Amino acid sequence: MLNKKCSITISSGQSNQRLDVVLSGLDFIASRSRAAQLIEKGLVTMGGRTLKASFRVTEHDAIHIEIPPAPPSELIPLDRPLDRLYEDDDLVVVNKPAGLVVHPAAGHAQDTLVNILLHHVGQLAMGFAENRPGIVHRLDRDTSGVLVVAKNDRAHHGLAHQFRTKSVHRIYWAIVYGVPRALEGTSRSYLARHPRDRKRFASAIDGVGKFAVTHYKILQSLSSFAWLNCQLETGRTHQIRVHLSELGNPIVGDSVYGSRTRVPQAPVTLRPLLGGLARVALHACELGFVHPRTQKSMMFQVGWPPELRELVTALGFQDV
Repeated sequence: MLNKKCSITISSGQSNQRLDVVLSGLDFIASRSRAAQLIEKGLVTMGGRTLKASFRVTEHDAIHIEIPPAPPSELIPLDRPLDRLYEDDDLVVVNKPAGLVVHPAAGHAQDTLVNILLHHVGQLAMGFAENRPGIVHRLDRDTSGVLVVAKNDRAHHGLAHQFRTKSVHRIYWAIVYGVPRALEGTSRSYLARHPRDRKRFASAIDGVGKFAVTHYKILQSLSSFAWLNCQLETGRTHQIRVHLSELGNPIVGDSVYGSRTRVPQAPVTLRPLLGGLARVALHACELGFVHPRTQKSMMFQVGWPPELRELVTALGFQDV
C-alpha cells in the first residue's frame, strides 16, 4: 500500500508555533507523539526539504505530509461478551464494564476492549496506531459506561474532531465521600504526573501539564455521601478523580486518590461494602455526538451497573 499524501497551509493563527504542535491539531494525527513519528521518519516536508519537530512555522507555509499505511496488527481477537448499544457501518457504541482496559498497554497485551471488538466487530479504523484501532477516547479500567469506537478512518477523523473541539456531550455519575459545599461548581487546573507517585496525577501549581475542566453538581446528598453529576469540558487521564479528590470529596472505591482513608470513618454497617468495592464508583452515563457521516445528533444513556446500583441502594440514594 502507498502512503497517503496531503498538504496544509499555515494560517495566521498558527504562525510561529512548533511544527509538531501544529500537526497534533490535525484530526488524522491528533497527538504530538504521532506527529513526532512522522517528522522523524522524514514524512513531513516543505519545499522538498525535511523538517524538525521544533521548526517554527510561518503564515502561508505549505507543509506536505505523508501518512504511511498501518503495519500489520499483532492483536488477537478475544471471545468475551460485548454490550453493544448501537452499531452501523461507521461506528459502534458500547457499554464498557469496570475492570476492562480499553486498549493494549503494559500488562494488558491481548485482554482489552480492542481485542473483544476485533472478535465481535472485525474491521476497526487503523490510522497508523496499530495497537489502538478505532479508539477515539478512553475510560479508565475501573470506570464503566458509554464509549464510541470508529470502524473506519473517516469516522475516526470526524469523531476525533468533535472531541478535540469539545463539542461532545459527556456526563459521568460519581458517588463521593462527603458533600461539596456548593450545590454546583467547576474545577479548573493543569494536570500532570504526581512528582512522587507516577501512577497518579495531580494539579500542577506551576501550570505545567494539560488544562482540565470539570463541571459538577449535586444530584442527591446524605450526611456522609453525595451523588454527583460531572460534565467534562476536557478529557484528561484521571481528570474527574483528581478534581473531586482535591475538592475534598474522593470517589468511593478510589484508593489511589484517597478513599481508603475514608472507609474507617463511615458507618460500621457500610464498611464491609465500601472496603470491598472492587472498582471506582464512577460511571460514564451519557455520551452525545454528531454522526460523522449522517450528521445526525446521537445520544446514548446507560444507568448504574449492578454493583454500583447495589452501592447506591445501600447508601440510601433514590436510584433513577
